Amino acid sequence: MTTSTRGAAKAPAVLVLEDGRIFRGRAYGAVGETFGEAVFSTGMTGYQETLTDPSYHRQVVVMTAPHVGNTGVNDEDPESSRIWVSGYVVRDPARIPSNWRSRRSLDEELVKQGVVGISGIDTRALTRHLRERGAMRVGIFSGEAVADDAALLAKVQAQPQMKGANLSAEVATKEAYVVPAIGPDGEAVPIGTARFTVAAVDLGIKGMTPHRMAERGIEVHVLPATATVEDVYAVNPDGVFFSNGPGDPATADGPVAVMRGVLERKTPLFGICFGNQILGRALGFGTYKLKYGHRGINQPVQDRTTGKVEVTAHNHGFAVDAPLDKVSETPFGRAEVSHVCLNDNVVEGLQLLDQPAFSVQYHPEAAAGPHDAAYLFDRFVSLMEAERA
Repeated sequence: MTTSTRGAAKAPAVLVLEDGRIFRGRAYGAVGETFGEAVFSTGMTGYQETLTDPSYHRQVVVMTAPHVGNTGVNDEDPESSRIWVSGYVVRDPARIPSNWRSRRSLDEELVKQGVVGISGIDTRALTRHLRERGAMRVGIFSGEAVADDAALLAKVQAQPQMKGANLSAEVATKEAYVVPAIGPDGEAVPIGTARFTVAAVDLGIKGMTPHRMAERGIEVHVLPATATVEDVYAVNPDGVFFSNGPGDPATADGPVAVMRGVLERKTPLFGICFGNQILGRALGFGTYKLKYGHRGINQPVQDRTTGKVEVTAHNHGFAVDAPLDKVSETPFGRAEVSHVCLNDNVVEGLQLLDQPAFSVQYHPEAAAGPHDAAYLFDRFVSLMEAERA
């Protein structure tokens, strides 16, 4: 990515898809050029959480909501220390933010962090194109980066594909850290005195996820994506968690090996998003790339263990290939699909029937998004309670 912060308000911009489709608009955010996989998000709110979700690493996000930026940017809602999207596409950016928590405009934040975007294009037409043709490589060019269409297309087609990309270590923490449990008084519990201890393997973790566990009396030791089984058990965990993250799960051999080590010890286990795909691979299932993925905060999922339907937050372009109609035999006992997307029958959760392990493909921490799936953290606590008993 090459960027400049000058002239963003007036610079012409061009979006070029790898199949040759071109959209012309105006620069939004930084001026320059950027590349990634073009995907669309159907969330009407929560753009700040979307931008800072590490799972969006190397993706250019197209917002289907036409008006973006009206609440500005605050210092409380980021899910990580930076914006991770490689580019941002909106139709009608807000000229002036209006919210009591706002500290600056979204445009200013994009410029500050060097994120190249484009505005003023028909995002509805672009979304329909991606739905029909599938997610694909894309480039955004503005200012002096704008050139002959054929030259820009060649640049886009020279970029790497998302399939086969090993990205989790690029977004994960390099050093382990601890998120202390939160007591009934709302204050942090001293390290080592919490109700439970969880080792969380960071594959692109969102900040709200360990917070949701901390609210339930859990001390969370967040470990790098390169953590070994020995690293996991060095914290003497009551449970192990595998987080969300970017990239192709078929490349994640290291985390899969760690997951199998945890399953062999029958430690209570919970996985989210990328962690669900890692569990699928550990159990012997395959994974595959979805045509255009699930991204947004309004995806209907059925919990097959209760029959209830939840409205959930999603961000995934890959899925687990597991049978929906039967219980499967795995090296770690019987497993079944516990959750399914009602839009397209994609596997949205797995659970083992002979030991305490389960996962979901979506984001139950509700940042941003509905709180329908918050019970999953309580389910994790129940598994640890049962194991201790």
